[in-house]
Amino acid sequence: MKHSLISTITTTLLALILSTPSIQANEPDVPHLSAQWQIWAYSTAAPSFIGNRATILDQSNDVLREGTNGWTCMPGNARPMPENGWPSAHQAMPICADKEALKWMQAYLTESKPDLDHDGFMWMLHGDVGEDNSTPMVMNKADAHAEHWIESGPHLMLMPKDPATIAGHTTDFRIGSPYLMFPGSQYAHLMIPVEGYYQYSESP
Repeated sequence: MKHSLISTITTTLLALILSTPSIQANEPDVPHLSAQWQIWAYSTAAPSFIGNRATILDQSNDVLREGTNGWTCMPGNARPMPENGWPSAHQAMPICADKEALKWMQAYLTESKPDLDHDGFMWMLHGDVGEDNSTPMVMNKADAHAEHWIESGPHLMLMPKDPATIAGHTTDFRIGSPYLMFPGSQYAHLMIPVEGYYQYSESP
């Protein structure tokens, strides 16, 4: 029953997302270490109706802008930030997370077990710069299993309170369906591709 419900929810979300026009605002022509650029880059990781009212954090978790809707946007790239800031929003790998997904993110970055009150959602409309889909914290292509390396475009993620509820989903990220990342681990979550997902990698 839980698996069927999640499948129905994710299918409905995907249909809604794919029918929505692009929400990306124009990038400001300012230094990438500036608060203005960072707020633009991180807030546009989610649809504008979320990102425009979200709290924005910088690489050090300092608040750049207080929000009002319970969502938090921040850079998600665990690699060291270049001296002049992230060259692009894509390389910053920004995330916009609700309260529960933010708990998941904090647990992942500290390599501790996520402890959620219920499922959470996280947007990454700028995608990421690549990870091993099968193994947490493998962020160097040379260290990854070649068949599991994926550099993602725009997507939504469902972070489950109980990873067992999403265990029945495919792990094949090349077919366009929602798929499992880090299957079998405490960090298992559901990746939901949206339009443009395969712009950095092989399309299905």
